[in-house]
Amino acid sequence: MNLHVIHTGNFKLDGGAMFGVVPKTLWERTNPADEKNLCSWSMRCLLVEQGEQLVLIDNGIGNKQSEKFFSHYYLHGEQSLMGSLQHAGFKPDDITDMFHTHLHFDHCGGGVLQTGDNSYELAFPKARYWSHRDHWKWATEPNAREKASFLTENIQPIEDSGHLFFVGEESPFTNIDLITVDGHTDKQMLPKISYKEHTIVFVADLLPSVGHIPLPYVMGYDTRPLLTLQEKAAFLKEAADRKYVLFLEHDPVHECCTVKHTDKGVRLDETFPLADIL
Repeated sequence: MNLHVIHTGNFKLDGGAMFGVVPKTLWERTNPADEKNLCSWSMRCLLVEQGEQLVLIDNGIGNKQSEKFFSHYYLHGEQSLMGSLQHAGFKPDDITDMFHTHLHFDHCGGGVLQTGDNSYELAFPKARYWSHRDHWKWATEPNAREKASFLTENIQPIEDSGHLFFVGEESPFTNIDLITVDGHTDKQMLPKISYKEHTIVFVADLLPSVGHIPLPYVMGYDTRPLLTLQEKAAFLKEAADRKYVLFLEHDPVHECCTVKHTDKGVRLDETFPLADIL
């Protein structure tokens, strides 16, 4: 197995929304905001190369939406989905499986390309596109709170193409198990990868950054924040007990971290690039 970091670029979101009820005087210690109260966040994806399988976990925001849409998110940085794939030595046709942790636009927008005013095609034409059946229903029949995060043009072309697959009782991938959590959105899936002597968990939006490790630091975007508290507590205890490596999708600085038990609860242990364990 080989692992490749696929950085698709950065965007900005309101710091208060990213940290919920936590005061700015606390969260800005780890995630400083600009004059508009916006913090930078990465859209860092992971490519798992295993035998004939090439599994891409999430794919960033894409470029289909309007100038007005992107004006809210201040895309920046030199990285891109296709550029990072090319840097890793791969082409879009090489991807065998496109795995979505969930279908919010910053996680799945790069998987569908616009070819005309109302026409779309898959960015990875030979890939199976994976989702959870319950999450797919959640995304295609969205609640009012999340409707702006589930964009039809990112989602419907997957089903129309015939490339949509649903995860069943077990993971469809060797050496990759799945953790399902429901606090952020219904049936978000976190891949748990067995790699050499390590267990690497792609923590997606359960833990966007190292600044979100303390339990009360829960995003205002979460649909069930009290459930997120429970899920974080259980996961962080397990991660500290078992020395998991946490792969961070949105942290603007750190690719990976570990956590440890302290008198104040589970806290950050070490941060490092993924290359340090490859």
